[in-house]
Amino acid sequence: MADSTDAALAPDRIASAQRRTVWVLSLGQVLGGLAFGATLSLGAVLAAEVSGDDAFAGLATAAITLGTAAFAVPMAAFARRSGRRPSLATGMAIALIGVVSVVVAVALGSFPLLLVSFGLIGAGQAANLQTRFAAVDLATDATRGRDLSLVVWATTIGAVLGPNLIEPGEVLGRAVGMPELTGAYLIAVAAQLLAITLYLVALRPDPLKLAQRVVASEARSSTPRIAKADQPRVARYAIFAVAAAHGVMVSVMAMTPVHLLHHGASLSVIGLTISLHVAGMFALSPVFGILADRLGRLPTIMIGQVLLVAALVTASFGAESTTSVTVALVLLGLGWSATTVSGSALLTEASSEVQRTRRQGLSDLTMSLVGATGAILAGLVLSWIGYGGLALVVGVAVIATVLLAPFGRRVPTPAAESAQSSP
Repeated sequence: MADSTDAALAPDRIASAQRRTVWVLSLGQVLGGLAFGATLSLGAVLAAEVSGDDAFAGLATAAITLGTAAFAVPMAAFARRSGRRPSLATGMAIALIGVVSVVVAVALGSFPLLLVSFGLIGAGQAANLQTRFAAVDLATDATRGRDLSLVVWATTIGAVLGPNLIEPGEVLGRAVGMPELTGAYLIAVAAQLLAITLYLVALRPDPLKLAQRVVASEARSSTPRIAKADQPRVARYAIFAVAAAHGVMVSVMAMTPVHLLHHGASLSVIGLTISLHVAGMFALSPVFGILADRLGRLPTIMIGQVLLVAALVTASFGAESTTSVTVALVLLGLGWSATTVSGSALLTEASSEVQRTRRQGLSDLTMSLVGATGAILAGLVLSWIGYGGLALVVGVAVIATVLLAPFGRRVPTPAAESAQSSP
């Protein structure tokens, strides 16, 4: 007679838990995206304003990405020990402290405190990144890309709304006596509080803890559903591809608000441009998830590289046109989305359960460090050869991603694996 533990690991119960996990994580991403979008648009502007030098504008995004890097591995280790639920809630709580500290730093005119505050906000971004891996803790080969992409897609709602709440946030901020350009951070505070509550209350059963039980059970059977053979070379490439796409995206995106501001664009236009860019990052992620499940992970990563090339060429040759810059930012987001969704699914499939969480944390660490480096250097490159030159320089990462692709290795499509495992 099966006991309650065996019943909890039945395929239908696992499928039900996975559906619930995807819904909860999707709602959490709406809230996390709202906070991220509200802070992202003004980061470079606040850094330039408080420091008094546009060359330091990129340090805002750099601080966020360095903070994300600093928290990525500890949060992954925390998740492996205690589960996704406490890990995600803790990351959002630290980010909440950072959001409040940004307002204090602007009021005091303290640039060092501002950078530290943005670094703490990086913990929230680390939590947002971790949700895509949480979405596939219980997923199967046939739906891994789709499930991951649905959670990524949910970020669209909050992230697109966030930048467009700058002006309403300013009205609210002035009403309560907040420093100029910090009103939108009130919205971020509310979103962070709601996300913390959601993860603590609703993310049950914890997907990672349940997945660990399933893998332990599968080790005693001949019908694995979640356990995977380890492919370290493929996993390393997946980490590289995701990090390279992130570095390209951050480098160009971080300098866009400053570039547009210098060309006479209003805050509303800047907000709209960033909103469309963020929509490109997330809105079509289910399409790329389905492509990754049907065409394979590597072909979808290559689609992402084509989109990134189109973005960089458009940004370089249309740098003086607000419309061209906006189109480039949308293409940039699409290329990032295709590569991140497919690369994250590939990393999960190429890693055994023992290695999976560690490599996921390493992936988030690597992409954050690359993004931070790109943001720091982007400000210097912008002041040296301009926005168009910056777009061409970062194209080196795209070329490397294509040349290093492990096409000669066995990287089967999920459909092929499903066919092989069928009786």
